[in-house]
Amino acid sequence: MNNKVFLTVHGIIYLVFALALFFLPALIWPMYGVEINDNYAYFLSQHTSIFLGGLAAFSLFLRDIDDKKAINQLLKALIATNLLGVIITVYAGAIGIFVGFGWSDPIFFAILTVLSFLQFKKHNQ
Repeated sequence: MNNKVFLTVHGIIYLVFALALFFLPALIWPMYGVEINDNYAYFLSQHTSIFLGGLAAFSLFLRDIDDKKAINQLLKALIATNLLGVIITVYAGAIGIFVGFGWSDPIFFAILTVLSFLQFKKHNQ
């Protein structure tokens, strides 16, 4: 797929999660084994939406760039971000914070890491 389509899909995925964690944290987090038991936990979920929404914004606002070096740097940043997501969510699962559906998160981040890497490779051919 071309960079514009890839970045659009990547951005939409992150936007959906940002909106879900902002508006529906009490519904979303229990599927991962995380309890939202007070206003502070609720706010921290909404706070997380800042970063997920930021990733969506980077992907969506930069999808039309043509500069090869800028695209390479953006794709490397997405690879690093998604790989960090793999590491943190595997850790959450390993220590028992994420249970049940929570194990889908490392898979989700791994898929986005691989897709970002493949897009980076394709762009550099």
